[in-house]
Amino acid sequence: MLLLSPTDIHQVFSMKDAIEADKLAFRLFSEGKTEVPLRTQIVSEKQNGTFLFMPAYAPDLDAAALKIINIFPDNIDKDLSSAPAQVLLVDGKNGYVNALLDGATVTQLRTGAASGVALDLLGRKDAKSGALIGTGGQAATQLEAMLCIRTLETVFVYDQNPERTRDFAKKMDHELKRYGTKILPAATSDEAIREADLIITVTPATSPVFDGSKVKAGATVSCVGSYQPHMQEMDPVILERAAKIYFDSEEAVLSEAGDILIPLEEGRITKDDFTGDIGDVLTGKIVGRELADEIIVFKTVGIGAQDLVTAQKIYERACEMKIGTKWS
Repeated sequence: MLLLSPTDIHQVFSMKDAIEADKLAFRLFSEGKTEVPLRTQIVSEKQNGTFLFMPAYAPDLDAAALKIINIFPDNIDKDLSSAPAQVLLVDGKNGYVNALLDGATVTQLRTGAASGVALDLLGRKDAKSGALIGTGGQAATQLEAMLCIRTLETVFVYDQNPERTRDFAKKMDHELKRYGTKILPAATSDEAIREADLIITVTPATSPVFDGSKVKAGATVSCVGSYQPHMQEMDPVILERAAKIYFDSEEAVLSEAGDILIPLEEGRITKDDFTGDIGDVLTGKIVGRELADEIIVFKTVGIGAQDLVTAQKIYERACEMKIGTKWS
């Protein structure tokens, strides 16, 4: 078995690689070529946390995987990751575990890449400005994915904690300077989204984190953070204004995402407003953006196929480059 640390993974795998892996994962999922049971959740009210178990199997890749990821939002105040995790990669031919990968790194890459896929397929080609709401453990790769798929002039970052917003913007402006985009702190979410062509929200909020009426025509919104029925970071107004609404998996979203479940229950949207899964855009089954001024929303909760394909591709690259620690 190969042990792959965060350093090992970053040494062999880029955000561009992760976006391509997610495209394959979404395509296989939409074509019915993966087995991805709905993830098991165990909520810890005591610690304001959630334990998540995500299995997946892809016969075409001769691989299976199990990700254990634990969402603890309060960790950000303890200088700890809010989503500690591990991924077990299993050889589909013999059932042996091939690798144990740092799951936080895999999650950050594949979750960021999901927004990258959606914004690449659905975002305006001439996008020049972006907005990122949230500065937690998933934020850095969300930001990089946005920069990876479009040449942006500016991205405004907003978090409820002003100091954290400034620190994150400064850090990212330095770490991602190779993209040539200016990363700036915003004083309010309205300021962040006002001119944004591409918007990503990645927070554990239980009430909307932006004003949907302030989003400009032609914007594409990727909503990442809501993963339980009571959570809601997306203003329902943006769903009412949206020309198209896409998901990583409609079934998964409707099983847990308050961003969609709450507006459905309130009658502000119906299932007739849904366009379909992003994998069906990749296969050509449904269309993507058709008009420049369409507002488009993508909601993702994450599916096991992403972890499986990403882990498999990282493992293959690590073997080629002889990176990692063997545990026999």
